[in-house]
Amino acid sequence: MKAWELTRDLLRNTKPVVRSAEEQTWDASAVMAAGDAMLAMFWKSNVPGSAAPECLMAGALQSLESKGYVLAPYHDLLADGLKAVDAADFEQLYMIDMRLRAIMQAAKPDPEHASQKTLRYQSWAEFDAATHWPEDEAVDVAGADFADQTRAAWLGQLVGAAAGTALEGYTAENIADVFGPIRDYVREPNTYNDDITFELAFLEAYREKGAAITGADIAARWTGMIPMGWSAEGIALNNIRRGIMPPVSGWLENPFDEWIGGQMRGTICGMVAPGRAREAARLAYIDAEVSAAGNGILGEVFNAVLAARAYTLSDTQDLLVSTCALFSTATEYGAVLAFALDACRNSPDWQTAWAKCDAEYIEYNWIHVYPNAAAQVVALWFGEGDFDRTLEIICGIGHDVDCNAAQMLCVLGIQKRSSVIAERWYAPLIKDDIVTYMRRPAKIAFDDLVQQTLEAAAIGR
Repeated sequence: MKAWELTRDLLRNTKPVVRSAEEQTWDASAVMAAGDAMLAMFWKSNVPGSAAPECLMAGALQSLESKGYVLAPYHDLLADGLKAVDAADFEQLYMIDMRLRAIMQAAKPDPEHASQKTLRYQSWAEFDAATHWPEDEAVDVAGADFADQTRAAWLGQLVGAAAGTALEGYTAENIADVFGPIRDYVREPNTYNDDITFELAFLEAYREKGAAITGADIAARWTGMIPMGWSAEGIALNNIRRGIMPPVSGWLENPFDEWIGGQMRGTICGMVAPGRAREAARLAYIDAEVSAAGNGILGEVFNAVLAARAYTLSDTQDLLVSTCALFSTATEYGAVLAFALDACRNSPDWQTAWAKCDAEYIEYNWIHVYPNAAAQVVALWFGEGDFDRTLEIICGIGHDVDCNAAQMLCVLGIQKRSSVIAERWYAPLIKDDIVTYMRRPAKIAFDDLVQQTLEAAAIGR
């Protein structure tokens, strides 16, 4: 059927009806209220799991400046917008929001800014050609050991996300003041967060397409399975729903394209490509392009490669150092990894190393990939392969704790197997189905998730 035929039939085959006043108005009122609520959340919200305050508008402006973009003066508009949202003055807020978005649209890169002088890869081919990949290592994906490693990977990820969700958006100092060392859950744990959401979408696409997977395949799963996203992923979802495909979906009108959204979902790419660093990186690059660009992509690649190599490397510091070495310090992401490693080597404890990193990246948002990449390095270095110790460190550091803890404890689970994860950590999370906020799967049994991952890894061999 042609489009004109459909619209013709709608016009010519429908007889008039008389609607009541209520029927004429309620739809519009609900839409307006929903739009107001979304705008207010962009300006002022609290993280669902931890109640930490955030302002995405400030984060957007901050992120453009971090990348070396020159913005027209915006300080008064930002202050006025915060007053408007507090007063629920949506007429003013919409106008202020428009003006700030116009300022961001008009922003131009400053070629003399330090960030603009660094390397940002423009494609997988460019990154691949510049990287000296380690040789693939054989992994028996049909064996019991691989199954245990993969089970431990998901256990670690669920535990890290549950432990970190209540702590994200706070500093190391404030977490220590309130909770002391994190050696248990600070509240009743659950699985309801966004930390595995995008990995489940990737897993489904990969199970269907295998190594031939494309960004468009992943984007289709996003728009079908995931009702909403936040920051970079929210913008990417809106782009996809407008028909804008990866890689453009990742950077178009997306000031958050170097935030943590890619890094928080990288390990699944390593789990389906165990022992194969380059293939894990390739899959992560494809997946990251859906909602990220530049160094945001490298964050996902880093975690994917860590996970892939964890299947065959037993020493955690060796895994960390050799994986960091794959990333050129000509990129900001590679420079962050190098800075964090240097801080670790020259500090007596994780608190000292983290203080150096925190000071170095203080101008970056707490959801940006750089401080969180540094947090991962510090936790793996000083955790020394011990699951509980690594959890204590990465939760104690703060920033985007659930994303960091989920990914790094996944890596440790792979490396050290399920026996290192105490039952007290995982039992509350897998006694019932894993609950998500996705359209599908709204729930999934833990054993089913593990089995799907094992099947996906077998597809890729």
